[in-house]
Amino acid sequence: MSRIRVECYAGYRADERPLRFFLGDRTYFVNRLDDKWYSPGAAYFRVVADDGNTYVLRHDDTGDTWTVEAFRATGSKQ
Repeated sequence: MSRIRVECYAGYRADERPLRFFLGDRTYFVNRLDDKWYSPGAAYFRVVADDGNTYVLRHDDTGDTWTVEAFRATGSKQ
């Protein structure tokens, strides 16, 4: 799990969906939200970023922290 910083769209509730995230020195823009699910105390977002890869981002409600929970290299952009 890598801690990250995330900027979100906030509609009727805060942190409704991620728009971009920052991992190391790189900014990743979310091209597509593939799935969203909840567990007690956390929300998960499976997104495809502008590098073409798939990431599962987890937002911990208690600590208001974000982590990358999973990664799948599917893109060809570097």
